[in-house]
Amino acid sequence: MRGWSKRERLGTAVAVVLFFWICGCSTMQTTSTLQQAGSAEGQVSPPASPTGGLAAPAIVPYIPPPNSIDLCGERVPLDRQDVYERFDKEFTLVVYNHAQVYLWLKRMERYFPAIEERLRYYNLPDDLKYVAIVESDLLPNACSPKGAAGPWQFMPGTGAAYGLEKRGSVDKRYDFERATDSAFLLLNDLYKKYHNWSLAIAAYNCGDKRIIDESRIQGVRSYYDLRLPQETERYVFRILAVKAVLSNPSQFGYELPKGWGYQELKSDLVKVSLSRPVPIQTIASSAGTTYREIKRLNPIFRSDDIPAGNYEIKLPPGTGKVFELNFRTGNAVYAGSESQSGEGQDSPGPGLTQAPAPPDPLQIAQAIQPAKISSSKAKQKSGLAKSGSHKAKQKSSSAKAGSRTKQKTKLAKAGSARGKQVTKSTKAKSSAVKQKTRKKI
Repeated sequence: MRGWSKRERLGTAVAVVLFFWICGCSTMQTTSTLQQAGSAEGQVSPPASPTGGLAAPAIVPYIPPPNSIDLCGERVPLDRQDVYERFDKEFTLVVYNHAQVYLWLKRMERYFPAIEERLRYYNLPDDLKYVAIVESDLLPNACSPKGAAGPWQFMPGTGAAYGLEKRGSVDKRYDFERATDSAFLLLNDLYKKYHNWSLAIAAYNCGDKRIIDESRIQGVRSYYDLRLPQETERYVFRILAVKAVLSNPSQFGYELPKGWGYQELKSDLVKVSLSRPVPIQTIASSAGTTYREIKRLNPIFRSDDIPAGNYEIKLPPGTGKVFELNFRTGNAVYAGSESQSGEGQDSPGPGLTQAPAPPDPLQIAQAIQPAKISSSKAKQKSGLAKSGSHKAKQKSSSAKAGSRTKQKTKLAKAGSARGKQVTKSTKAKSSAVKQKTRKKI
């Protein structure tokens, strides 16, 4: 380098600078090309708004809770901050639960007419119908992990006390009509005790004893002042939230088209007396319907068989007379064979099995015939018993008559003996008098 002239050294430096500049430009171009290739292979750039920036996210509108609300005509103190926040929490959870609200609206069309009718019958507040929604979502087969069952979620002990006993596989807590009556009787009894609907409804949830004990310990008798189990503290407010939304759904953006709700369940009611357990499939076959339909209409039967006893069974509309005819004569109509073998029905494909064979008609008749036979035998036994009793009475009366005759005979003999004694004594006195007379003479 020392031997180089000044001009040579300057030329070399310029060459080096140009070299590195060219290399840098090439690298930047390659990177840009790779980025464009990657974008072409599937990388999507964020969408641009009409103004040239990124698109704004969708805005969820805020729905404020009502400023005032009552429960069964009793004012709720929403002016208290703690009460307002408890209500606001439950209202927010309900009003934004779109799918559940629409399901409630559909089920209301099926069950609310009957519930409202019973409320008018018992002269109770209309708001009590929302208790069933919070308890079971208006699902007849609802069952809690703690053992509460049915649309009104009765515990076994409380249900039995109000006519909803559970015997074997028959559980009346699942009977919608009976459970509704029992729920309103229980709520009415609780209101008569507390003279306050919020406390009565809270007691329906956690039990009467818990409300009494907590009121005594805490020294307050207002639901909004009591410290209760977490579920009960939310219970009344959840009912209030459901009432706020469902009593005026359009105010909160819910519009269920007319006719899209669930129709009321109509049925034929038949009475049966079973002397032995009968499979539900036999009942279904006799009515020309399916096992699933009988279970849907009669949720009180919790197993595959109906135990011996007297029952009122719900059947699909128009099948009551057919059922009685087939069930009494033992001619069951199989719903899974003939009804599905008409024109237009395809045969089972690969991997599918044919429907099971229809039940034996004798299986139906035998369920009733033993009852008739046993009834006639019972009458015969009863007649024999009555005849034997009559004979026994006759024997008893004849025995009593004989005993009385013997007693009369004994009395007659005793009287005769006494008469003889009196006669003898009289004769003795007469002879003594005669002797005295002779001596005097």
